[in-house]
Amino acid sequence: MRKTFVKFCGITDPAVLEFAPPGGAVGFVVDVPSSPRTVGYERATELAASVPSGIEVWAVVVRPSVEAVHRLFDEVGVDWIQVHGGVPEGLDPIERHRIVPSIAIPPGGSEIPLPPLPADTEIRRLQLDVAGAPSAGGTGLLPSWPACSSVVERMAGCKVLLGGGLNPENVADALTAVRPWGVDVSSGIESAPGIKDPDRMRRFLEAVDRWESASDA
Repeated sequence: MRKTFVKFCGITDPAVLEFAPPGGAVGFVVDVPSSPRTVGYERATELAASVPSGIEVWAVVVRPSVEAVHRLFDEVGVDWIQVHGGVPEGLDPIERHRIVPSIAIPPGGSEIPLPPLPADTEIRRLQLDVAGAPSAGGTGLLPSWPACSSVVERMAGCKVLLGGGLNPENVADALTAVRPWGVDVSSGIESAPGIKDPDRMRRFLEAVDRWESASDA
């Protein structure tokens, strides 16, 4: 069983769901017009119904309203909601505990300071992406891995998911440098923006597995 949690994000085609990471997650970018991976609520509901058992369903949204959060949980049937921008006030505790804030980390070599982090007692999971992204992830840009590693250490009470620029070629280096609970990939497993590539999806998982085998040796 793979120890590293893997999330394939920006899925738009049910045909690639058979390549989703067992024990991991798939994410649907919902109602984000600036993203080439965006889908509407109806399409997200159809995709969620096609996800194989044992795989979590995530929605990825930008500054959602309380009503949007209700709809994603109750209508679409997602397990977790990854939020870029502010998390709305007024959610009930069960919903709040299933929200995954996305924190924008400065790119490598940047002098920009880290953004404020939530108290690790307030959240169960946290996603790291790169600052300056124009939409909900999928830019292929790399955040500063040392900064990400610092967040992992500081947020020891929650599960941290590393995103931003990962692909089959660099995920092992990222895991070594950051040691996150999980990894989140979108553009790195595509043949074109919004088009997932089954071969790159397989290669990404193989790279994670090889890293785990080498780490256990």
